[in-house]
Amino acid sequence: MQPGLDPVGLFDPGLSAVWLEVGFGGGEHIAAQARARPDVGLIGCEPFVNGLASLLALIDEGDIDNIRLHDDDARLLMDCLADASIDRMFLLFPDPWPKARHHKRRFVNPATLDACARILADGAELRLATDDMAYCRWMLEHLQRHEAFRWMAQGPEDWRQRPDDWPETRYEAKARRQGRAPAFLIYRRVSR
Repeated sequence: MQPGLDPVGLFDPGLSAVWLEVGFGGGEHIAAQARARPDVGLIGCEPFVNGLASLLALIDEGDIDNIRLHDDDARLLMDCLADASIDRMFLLFPDPWPKARHHKRRFVNPATLDACARILADGAELRLATDDMAYCRWMLEHLQRHEAFRWMAQGPEDWRQRPDDWPETRYEAKARRQGRAPAFLIYRRVSR
């Protein structure tokens, strides 16, 4: 299939941007972003029924109308999206697949980063978070090698502290309770 779905068409007119969250878990982050930014359309990808049900409850409770859901692997949706059609993308606390034989399952890999680079608009942000330092090194290694992305960190505090406009997730809270300090990485899509 030729990619070409313009995600703006999934929402009511007047949006300023479309953001994509991959694996939204319980949905607290995407729901908070949607409430804070009613001018932005958000697409959430989550294949697990419990996560979908949790987010649907938050949408209903908050009377949120700027979220659309994809209940399968995000890569399937990404394959259909038009070039440069996403203005911000989130990958927050993905499964690190810690065993070496499972590393091929990690979302951050050359093929997926190529797909992200294709769908992200010039200047768009790619926001990633993890509490697994081995996966953090993996993310940094792969993203630093990719010519389409530039790390926005100017110093250590830029990746040690979550930005104010980035709501906490249950996975971050759990990591902190268990004594793990998350890393928050922000990359920008360089101009084509």
